[in-house]
Amino acid sequence: MAALVTGLIPILRTAVDATTNYTGRSLWFGFLCIRVVILFLAELPFHKMDSDFTCNGTGDSLCTKACFNRLFHKPMVSAWNFLFVLVILSVMIMELFTSHLRSRAEKRRGQVKADMELAGQGTGEARVGTKDTEDTPGKMVINLRRDRGTVVFYLLSITLRILIESWFVFVLLGWNLPALDNGPFKCSTDICPELRVCVVRAAPEKRMSIYALASISGMIVVCSTSFCIYAIVHYLCHF
Repeated sequence: MAALVTGLIPILRTAVDATTNYTGRSLWFGFLCIRVVILFLAELPFHKMDSDFTCNGTGDSLCTKACFNRLFHKPMVSAWNFLFVLVILSVMIMELFTSHLRSRAEKRRGQVKADMELAGQGTGEARVGTKDTEDTPGKMVINLRRDRGTVVFYLLSITLRILIESWFVFVLLGWNLPALDNGPFKCSTDICPELRVCVVRAAPEKRMSIYALASISGMIVVCSTSFCIYAIVHYLCHF
């Protein structure tokens, strides 16, 4: 639970405290929160994967470990965590870009204010409108209709997210699930040539964890694809 809280606090703080907003921002951070919760719960059945794997025979632990390494040679939990980090990076790319836009808007505002003071045009507040942002009290809102470059960068970040989530689904359904669906396993290795029959304890719970992760990733892919289509139609085509 400590790892769950540690992962949620920075995400929620970034989503709430940010001074820049854009279309779909709350949705992406919401998906990150859901992902970290599901990932935490899905990893619980795999914490003792090696001890859940048993083989018949003389009880030689060396042979059991050799069979385990042969049958589960593709990564599971480590691959899930790595791909989740990539998902976070895909969201942070857009956050860094919005931070750049805000910094540019603040520099323009300060420059215009200085120019007005030098020109003696009064001390009233100077309002600066940039080509791709709109200012609201205390927060800047990016207007994607005003600049195609910003829309293209926005679409690239979403496309990257779709590719990562699709890769994650492939890892889950192409690597991890088949490894659990083929039990009981028959195994023989070079150091233990005798054929052994091995089983994985609590295989249904482990398969359910994989299904849960794949379902969330599939939902994110569908939503991200819908957002891509929406952005192309409404921001690039101006429909």
